Amino acid sequence: MNKIYTLLILLLFAFSCGVKSTQSMLSDGDYDRAINRAFEALRTNKNAKGKQDYVYLMEEAFAKAKQRDLADIEMLAKDANPANLEKIHNLYLGLNNRQEKIRPLLPLYLIDAHRNAAFDFDNYSDQIISSKNALSKYLYDNSKLMLESNDKMSCRKAYEDFVYLESINPGYKDVKKLTDDAKFKGTDFVNVFTKNETNMVIPSQLQNDLLDFSTFGLNDKWTVYHSNRQKGIHYDYGLIVNFRQINISPEQIKEKEFIKEKQIKDGTKTLVDANGNVVKDSLGHPIKVDNFKTIRVNIYEFKQFKACQVAAKVDYIDFKTNQLIETFPLASEFMFEHIYANYNGDKRACDESYLPYFDLRAVPFPSNEKMVYDSGEDLKGKLKNIITRNKFRK
Repeated sequence: MNKIYTLLILLLFAFSCGVKSTQSMLSDGDYDRAINRAFEALRTNKNAKGKQDYVYLMEEAFAKAKQRDLADIEMLAKDANPANLEKIHNLYLGLNNRQEKIRPLLPLYLIDAHRNAAFDFDNYSDQIISSKNALSKYLYDNSKLMLESNDKMSCRKAYEDFVYLESINPGYKDVKKLTDDAKFKGTDFVNVFTKNETNMVIPSQLQNDLLDFSTFGLNDKWTVYHSNRQKGIHYDYGLIVNFRQINISPEQIKEKEFIKEKQIKDGTKTLVDANGNVVKDSLGHPIKVDNFKTIRVNIYEFKQFKACQVAAKVDYIDFKTNQLIETFPLASEFMFEHIYANYNGDKRACDESYLPYFDLRAVPFPSNEKMVYDSGEDLKGKLKNIITRNKFRK
């Protein structure tokens, strides 16, 4: 019984809080939130006496929201500014959507007033169509003007407006074609290429990999990178990967000799005390213990080593002014290392992880070209990071 009583108290408290918060929304002029809160409360058991407050609140909020929206439409229409057409259209949509939200709940009966709640619904279909057509014409005409300006920022705005126009009025005139035109004209095209200022040959495969921007995933909505110039495209920017210096160390073989020792089990022996007497158990039997011996191995280790350092810079060029925008350093290091070993003695003295080196032998050193190429993956990752963090347009 106590649990049921407590639950009822909590439910009454929650209901009271819900009504008060809805009243607060209504007082603050947040009519649609008040309607939504009342709607959620009335979706189930709408005729319950305990929900009457929500019916009154919804009735009042609806009337005030409608009055406010119609007044706003009247004021915006008098202003006669075409930039207000979207607001007017959205207000009419809001008026209609508000009615359609409430409609499924009707009728809502007010018990004490002995009447149904009053919701003055109107048919806004003509106004919605009329405002949509007026807005569509304005967006179409204004966006075409922006598109003709050839200013990229204006073309991008035109693109967004054409996309919006297509969403509210699909198939309107030649909007799809104009949308594609605006997308193309608003895009920054970047030509990417390499320069070699070193006294070494840069492997062609490395250059191809660095310039294969299809694997970079760097193209975004308004920026496209091309390593090969394409006909019919005016390039706005250049991105130059300029190789400045390549250092390759001599081929080296470093030798090292060291000794490993380890104790291993070698059978058993009879346990004796400090005086050399045999130690026996309680039954008089000699006690046996593990016998350990020390093993040793001499290891002759050989390490083949060769290193390559590539230093470059990334230049951002504005082709319109032919000016350098910014420069970023780009460097990479690749090391070739191969270890093999011989031994003399008992190799069991070595750690298990070292044993595979005894099965290896010397291998040919990679060529200089291969060393430079193998630095490419690191270079590519760093180049991608530079481009990702430094856009041409801030």
